Amino acid sequence: MRIDDITQASLLYDFYGQLLSKRQREVMELYHEENLTLAEIADEFGISRQGVHDALKNAEKSLNGYEEKLGLVAKFQKSSDAVKQIDGIIDSVIESLDASSDIIGNLKKVKDIIDNLEE
Repeated sequence: MRIDDITQASLLYDFYGQLLSKRQREVMELYHEENLTLAEIADEFGISRQGVHDALKNAEKSLNGYEEKLGLVAKFQKSSDAVKQIDGIIDSVIESLDASSDIIGNLKKVKDIIDNLEE
């Protein structure tokens, strides 16, 4: 699994994890957050390694299905990218304005609001 796939799976889980069954949530958490192997998870639940693999694939399929229908992760990523672009534009405008300008004060207030969103 590539880093991008792992990141995407984590984001999907953050947004839609509560919609999964208890077993799917547990398997996803042990695999993605605790970094246990399929064999270790299988031992923990007393099921086969293939059973764990199937549970993971079904959970990921469900998460992807929720995203296809609701699109919350895509909207979040789009909003996050827009905030970063706006933040960069504000930095550029502040640098180009006269230091005594009232606009700078207002832009710095907006920038503080944006910075607080990212924390």
